[in-house]
Amino acid sequence: MEFCPKCGTLLMMKKARFGCPRCNYSAKEKVDMEIKEEINDKVVVAVVNEKEADVYPITDYNCRKCKHKKAYFWIRQMRAGDEPESKFYKCVKCKNVVRVDD
Repeated sequence: MEFCPKCGTLLMMKKARFGCPRCNYSAKEKVDMEIKEEINDKVVVAVVNEKEADVYPITDYNCRKCKHKKAYFWIRQMRAGDEPESKFYKCVKCKNVVRVDD
């Protein structure tokens, strides 16, 4: 990339030469423009299996099945938009899922 020696703006291609769009400087000699892009192929992407990974927050909830006191929870809109959403609790210990509608 080449910059204007007068004002520092990036030179742009005009009709036949490179020039400054701000101060109308025109380059006398040929300007070599080179565009490079480096691609890092070593990027590691983690694949999460939703059934094996519990990524939900944990809250206090008494499981009806095993009486454990902690459960994951999430909220989903199951009915129309003007109806309240449903809460789901999944026991940390026995993985029992309970739907609670308010």
